[in-house]
Amino acid sequence: MRRTGLGVLALGLIGGLVGGHLSGSRTVGASATDRFQDSVMATGAVALKPGQDADGVWLLDYKAGKLLGTVIDKSAGKIVGWAEVDLVGEFGVQPQQDVHFMMLTGFVTRGQSALYVAETSTGKFGVYTMGPGANGGGVLIRRHDLTSFRQTAPAAAEVKPAAPVVPVQKTGG
Repeated sequence: MRRTGLGVLALGLIGGLVGGHLSGSRTVGASATDRFQDSVMATGAVALKPGQDADGVWLLDYKAGKLLGTVIDKSAGKIVGWAEVDLVGEFGVQPQQDVHFMMLTGFVTRGQSALYVAETSTGKFGVYTMGPGANGGGVLIRRHDLTSFRQTAPAAAEVKPAAPVVPVQKTGG
């Protein structure tokens, strides 16, 4: 029994290695997302220059209504500075409105991830990336798309009541 279990394990490892090799050489980047009360944080790769990848950190601050982003300079082990996006204006939410943001990172290309942000009460969805700031200093957040994943209901004033149904009477025959 013991030999069979080891054989199956070895076969599984070999199959995984061969399967991974045959499927092509796609670089996999690590990313993570975490939430605590009024903040959400996510990580993903950022391409600062060709061949120079960095760790990007995204922070969504509910209280301030901001999406913040920074890059970690690997050689110095320091934060490069913060870029920000005003989510109140970007997603068209009102101050003190009950909002529900969700976000996570995904793979764009080698060394570059995108951030996907959804706000469930407005039904809006945005795609963002980070890159080098002007003249290679700092960091810049770029919005690639902002769309709706849900049709919004018309405001109460815009809804017209349906015309009353009047039964038709047939006369004569």
